[in-house]
Amino acid sequence: MGWWLVFAVFLYVACAVLIVAEVFLPSGGVLSLCALASVVGGVVLFFRHSHTAGFIGVIVAVVMVPLQLVVAYKLLPRTRFGRHVILSPPTRQRGDAIADAPELAKLAGCAGRVLKPLRPVGTCEFDGRKVECVAESGYVQKGKTVEVIRIEGTQVTVRVRDEA
Repeated sequence: MGWWLVFAVFLYVACAVLIVAEVFLPSGGVLSLCALASVVGGVVLFFRHSHTAGFIGVIVAVVMVPLQLVVAYKLLPRTRFGRHVILSPPTRQRGDAIADAPELAKLAGCAGRVLKPLRPVGTCEFDGRKVECVAESGYVQKGKTVEVIRIEGTQVTVRVRDEA
């Protein structure tokens, strides 16, 4: 076995390490270019040995690179670094908010209280359930009483109720 085969295997290992490093250490593509150069260099050295070794090297590279990326991206969310970098999905407690159009349709004409100011979008509470609402016009302060005047899909439009 010639030195170029040992070096070709080393370049493949370097490519694998650089691909994983690119996932965990954003470098603007520099590590990816180095990984690409490593795998191309490895393929060239394999072809220098023989055509059979070259084609086997190409097949290994074609399988190794995507597999490496998939494994790295599957591992990323489980690492301490990944948990800090990746956003977690929103958590919604059952009964906390209304998001479905059929449930929202039941709110037509209901009165509620503004929890977060409507500028013109904010949060209102209807019977203990939070709903994102749009003010009919302008700014509505927190604590004001509002009434649902229109529901279009999942958009709830409210109007300030006269408190006379």
